[in-house]
Amino acid sequence: MGVLRLGIIGCGSMSETHAKGFQELADVLEVTAVADIIPEQARQTAAVLGDIVAATDYREILPHVDAVFIVIPHDLHHPVTMECLKAGKHVLVEKPMATSEEECLEMIREAEAQNRVLMVAYPNRYNPLIVKLKEIVDSRQYGEVFQMSIWTEQLTQYEEGNWARSAKRLGGGQFFSHGCHYIDLLLWFLGRPLKGTHVGTNTGTPWMEKEGSSFATLTFESGVLGHHAGTWGARGTRLGYSFHVHCEQGMLEVNYSDNKLYFHSGMKEERAGVHLSSPHTEVLMELAPSDKITHYEIRHFAECVLKGEKPLTDGPGSLQGLRVIWRLYEAEEKGQVADLRGLGLNEPWEQTMR
Repeated sequence: MGVLRLGIIGCGSMSETHAKGFQELADVLEVTAVADIIPEQARQTAAVLGDIVAATDYREILPHVDAVFIVIPHDLHHPVTMECLKAGKHVLVEKPMATSEEECLEMIREAEAQNRVLMVAYPNRYNPLIVKLKEIVDSRQYGEVFQMSIWTEQLTQYEEGNWARSAKRLGGGQFFSHGCHYIDLLLWFLGRPLKGTHVGTNTGTPWMEKEGSSFATLTFESGVLGHHAGTWGARGTRLGYSFHVHCEQGMLEVNYSDNKLYFHSGMKEERAGVHLSSPHTEVLMELAPSDKITHYEIRHFAECVLKGEKPLTDGPGSLQGLRVIWRLYEAEEKGQVADLRGLGLNEPWEQTMR
């Protein structure tokens, strides 16, 4: 089967994080070139990864690679992806796929025309803890699900002049830039959405042009509720990144702070503020501490290219998730509940937003 020659476009902090996992992927890929507009960042990343090509113009690395991993500002995803696809390269592009529906559609259609893999980097889908959680939910091991909540609390404060301070370049606010991960998960776990609401604010995150904190709630065809609460303004947290799935027999929890999947059960009926804890907690799965979680998604990308398979987080599915966010934004501006029908990951995507 051979190995995939991968080029990295964008050598900032994101690529540094990803770079730590490449040593575990030698059986499916090798990084052969990197590019960054800052020469020193390109050279430093190349030095970490070995004696490989380093350039300031991403076009210069294309002859040396079979595929590229695009890790650059959101507003540049579309033009760089399009040029790489037209050059015959497979593309793994950081989330969000692009900043408009039209750009996403052009990327999807170009990948189809060139018969190349286009995958969007949603690493949570490939985290073994989340994969196991999905298996348990789908099996109904603990009964039917009736609610799923995701909390993401972090401090992300961009310095003056950073591109991410611009709502136009970011594509929106915290909800679009980061919440897209979790809308994608809610759709993957819970199926077809019917309606939803979003509220956001930059109170507490004045460095954000749009919202730095947001709450989104979705109702699904099954009657299940899905919820994401996220902030880039947390000065402290106990939740961190937490995933709660309430089932008829108890609650499943993934907590990234300790890399464990739990099942909590045996809770008594509430009586005037007492009995608010679960007496039984079981650890269903535990991962060793690691800062290389992203290597799971990169392996999936490489294997899809090498085997000619469609990636789990492909262009059409990723577009549907972004459409949910755009509809929620629009409804928020109008003070309405958003109509989300037709936006499940397995529903037709060729039409444009109505």
